[in-house]
Amino acid sequence: MKAGLRQSMAWLHTWTGLVFGWLLLAIFLTGSLAYFKDEISHWMQPEVPARSVSNETSLILAQSYLQQHAQGASRWFIGLPDARDPGLSVMWQFPGKPGERGAFTRKVLDPATGAELQARDTRGGEFFYRFHFQLQMPYPWGRWLSTAAAMLMLVALVSGIVTHKKIFKDFFTFRPRKGQRSWLDGHNAVGVLVLPFHLMITYSSLVIFMSMVMPASILAIYGKDTQAYFNEVFPASNNAPAAGRPAPLVQLEPLLQLAREQWPGGRVGRITVNNPGDANASVNVVRHGGDRVVRDFGGVVSFDGVSGKLLQVSPPQSTTLAINGAFYGLHMGQFAGPLLRWLYFVCGLAATAMIGTGLVIWLGKRQLKHAKSGALPFELRLVQVLNIASMSGLVLAVAAFFWANRLLPASFAERSDWEVNSFFIAWGLSLLHAALRGERRAWVEQLSLAALLLASVPLLDALTVPDVLDGFLVHGDWVRAGFDLTCLAAGLFLAWAAWKMSSRGARPAAAPRTRRATLEAEVN
Repeated sequence: MKAGLRQSMAWLHTWTGLVFGWLLLAIFLTGSLAYFKDEISHWMQPEVPARSVSNETSLILAQSYLQQHAQGASRWFIGLPDARDPGLSVMWQFPGKPGERGAFTRKVLDPATGAELQARDTRGGEFFYRFHFQLQMPYPWGRWLSTAAAMLMLVALVSGIVTHKKIFKDFFTFRPRKGQRSWLDGHNAVGVLVLPFHLMITYSSLVIFMSMVMPASILAIYGKDTQAYFNEVFPASNNAPAAGRPAPLVQLEPLLQLAREQWPGGRVGRITVNNPGDANASVNVVRHGGDRVVRDFGGVVSFDGVSGKLLQVSPPQSTTLAINGAFYGLHMGQFAGPLLRWLYFVCGLAATAMIGTGLVIWLGKRQLKHAKSGALPFELRLVQVLNIASMSGLVLAVAAFFWANRLLPASFAERSDWEVNSFFIAWGLSLLHAALRGERRAWVEQLSLAALLLASVPLLDALTVPDVLDGFLVHGDWVRAGFDLTCLAAGLFLAWAAWKMSSRGARPAAAPRTRRATLEAEVN
């Protein structure tokens, strides 16, 4: 019975990993990059300087700017700068037609002077974050697909644990230059090393979308009025409609300290002003999402927008919502400091490597069965091409995304869309290239090009942003410096990988090799 169970789990582990492996690779790699989405966005908007300015000073400047440029708006939104996102962002919304939502206008300000910055339009790190769970698909199809992939990832993890009865012993075993055995040892080692992370990140993703994938309990209580559920879980702040009587808006800066007093040790994330300049104006101060592990979905303090009187403080979360917030906080990692964020990033890359090695192992075993014929059937050739495009091709697409940010004109009206288009064009070309070239040549050429593009990012940054050294040395913009150095390190690693693969392919043999021996060398 035990042998039968393990064999069944092995079959389940293999095929769930193969069918969704290429999609999971993209989800995990972009999710890993999303842990540094603020830093990526800052690099992709070099016009935004890094300044050490208090929130109070920034808020005074933001209010002054909005009072000059957003008169008549129905709502103001102010995003305060922090160490990860140094820009002071302001956004406002004008009333729309009946039944329609008004248009939004967003600007980025210098947090030290309040001057409007002509920052280039870009998706920045937000692109990787959104792609991670929406897959650049219309709502809600991308979320459904990514959630299905997460469900099967959990199945693959559990079945893998059952299948490998000596999994912890195998963790301490690595036999280099042993072909399939080396890939399997690496797969086991990476899988066990960060197994708690794999389980946490996969299960928490399902909890986040629980209301979408498991709505039975909500429908049983609320019926078709599901909005009532969300209104109860996330109670609205005091947002009274406009009275139509003008009244001066209170100074926002003193409200920050009053809000902080409601959150011992907490900090402010953003401020929303409803009906500015009206007698029914209100100010909602929202707590920063990175204050603690458990995400507080309420976390709002409301004030009267004319008198500054405290109106409402969000009540403490229920136990159920706190558990949900804990999973959300663990998954997002917003609470993490720099070192822990790097650990999240490395664990995400380890998960990506685990999936990639699994795909290589599956293909390598079946290539050996066709060694004598010298030709692969269509289905194995398809897997071979998809492996190349989903691994080296995806990295190449990421590099193209960064290069497009610097090469597209800053004044180009649709530049953010074309940054994303560059990502998918490069990815699509990598798939075509893999289909036209031999396996080893495709790997080497794509890895080499990705290595060249990533390793050249520091030079690209210096040539396209004239004050790059001034930013590093005078203003201490170490976020951009760290991004450049990380790209350089990634490029060097990819260059090493391309060299190893190329050198093994060119290694002379003492005797003529059989097709089987060649394939064994290729998967090594």
